[in-house]
Amino acid sequence: MAYLNENYLKLQAGYLFPEIARRVREFCEANPGAEQKLIRCGIGDVTEPLPAAAVSAMRQAVDELGKRETFRGYGPEQGYPFLRSAIAQHDFRDRNLDIADDEIFVSDGSKCDCGFILDILGDQNKVAITDPVYPVYVDTNVMAGHTGAANADGRYEGITYLPCTAETNFVPEPPREHVDLVYLCFPNNPTGAVASRTQLTRWVEYAPAL
Repeated sequence: MAYLNENYLKLQAGYLFPEIARRVREFCEANPGAEQKLIRCGIGDVTEPLPAAAVSAMRQAVDELGKRETFRGYGPEQGYPFLRSAIAQHDFRDRNLDIADDEIFVSDGSKCDCGFILDILGDQNKVAITDPVYPVYVDTNVMAGHTGAANADGRYEGITYLPCTAETNFVPEPPREHVDLVYLCFPNNPTGAVASRTQLTRWVEYAPAL
């Protein structure tokens, strides 16, 4: 008999963004003409076509994969060396940041990585998460068994919530109690706040005390 991961049962609802889309759709159906005036705060989307350089590069890559002499097959798990080198050079070294090629990791996206990294972290860790926050940070910890049940207001036992409010310019302060793992993301999603050097310094000074 195969057993289910019962931590999934602690999740309070479906994923946030499909729920937002459902509510928006119902609102627009009930309010004809609202679609044109609606400011969407769900999943972002692109509004411009791909630049010519990207289209050209993708066509060249497809042509290479269509020829036996230039076909590559599966790429290295860390990303192709030529791509990692180009990222390190143009995004970092050209800006006087000392980043080596092997410090670059090309993955299939940050959302997947948020779940994958928890595979190496024990469920005894005390987790701190900004509030409000990108929902994946919370949901992946719930599914990995790093939290207790949710209370009446939807917050999970075992998580330390770090308020991002207007009073703090939507940048959290380090918690007073001990935590083992802190989720910080700037610009913050969903507030868009960016931490100053002074604010980040407080977190760097806090880290050795974790």
